[in-house]
Amino acid sequence: MIELVSLEEVREAAAALRGVVRRTPLEPARDPVLSGVHLKCENLQRAGSFKIRGAYMRVSRLTPEEKRRGVVAASAGNHAQGVALAAATLGAHATVFMPEAAPLPKVAATKGYGAEVVLGGGSVDEALVEARRFAERTGATLIHPFDHRDIVAGQGTIALEILDQLPETATIVASVGGGGLVAGIAAAAKQLRPDIRIVGVQAEGAAAYPDSLAAGRPVRLDKMQTIADGVAVGRPGDVPFAHVKDLVDEVVTVTEEDIGRALLSLLERNKLVVEPAGAVAYAALLAGSIAPERHTVAVVSGGNIDPLLLMRLIEHGLAASGRYLRCNLRCPDRPGALASVLELVGSRGGNIVDVYHQRSDPRLSVGEVSVDLSIETRGSEHAAEIVAALRDAQYFLTVSGSSI
Repeated sequence: MIELVSLEEVREAAAALRGVVRRTPLEPARDPVLSGVHLKCENLQRAGSFKIRGAYMRVSRLTPEEKRRGVVAASAGNHAQGVALAAATLGAHATVFMPEAAPLPKVAATKGYGAEVVLGGGSVDEALVEARRFAERTGATLIHPFDHRDIVAGQGTIALEILDQLPETATIVASVGGGGLVAGIAAAAKQLRPDIRIVGVQAEGAAAYPDSLAAGRPVRLDKMQTIADGVAVGRPGDVPFAHVKDLVDEVVTVTEEDIGRALLSLLERNKLVVEPAGAVAYAALLAGSIAPERHTVAVVSGGNIDPLLLMRLIEHGLAASGRYLRCNLRCPDRPGALASVLELVGSRGGNIVDVYHQRSDPRLSVGEVSVDLSIETRGSEHAAEIVAALRDAQYFLTVSGSSI
């Protein structure tokens, strides 16, 4: 049976991290539907995420000989940067195995902190296999991303800060991949405040915890698919699972659309740049998967996002919120027909971003053309008005990614 991390261990971690990590701000959520919700902004942490807390704690406990042999880690990016920074600060060489599809900015940042990066495999789980082989071959110490007491204790220091910044906190919501973050938060918060509610959130396409909790043991997923690469973990860690099973009140999931909306809301309302995995806790509150109540804190766990992905996610978030409408319609192939379509959209207040006009689609009748439109709208109700106007004008219309 795994012994749970004690409050004293978390306090020791806080002492070790003093002067190393930033005490990140606790900001009120600015979205009007989330009154009373606060954001713990770990996206503003050193190296861009909470991971430096656990990584530094783990590396700091190594003996001089272990540090001399170096450390090795596996990560999609945030743990990689945390380990690289911790190792550089403490005088150890770091080798980090990252999936081939790891975001380039995360790879570059990890190298920038002085780590040697090895790309390979399609997931963090596959990279972790290679990291373990490297450790066995070289004697380097494996710094696991979540399955170690020191990692859990380091992440638990977030709870100490939250309860100091907002003593009346009633609920803490945190993202869940392998489980180290929510396990640490629960370990500290529940010992200080047994009445506090702890909720974990997973991406729907990488949710290993619901089945694992139902089975009473960690269960591996057969496949994963999510934009939230930082929480795409196929099997819960043994140490975090023991904490989640005993201390976490609930684990919920969010969809890719929920995550997209959350990223857009954080950017627009709170002026925070957040990566998909960093937004899942907030996404659950925004989507209503967790009822937002007074004195709830959502941990915004990371902000390391590829700018190209951010561009796509902004567009996706706009579409999910009804502010970016993509549709296809058929109209007569005659002079002025396209102009009539554009005029109709404009008269209803839609701003046309792109138009693609073609005659070659074999599904078209003779004398018909196909028109793809991308339209900026003021929201889902406005988008529905534009669609209704086009259909009332007798255009055959299909809307991409929408039930409008």
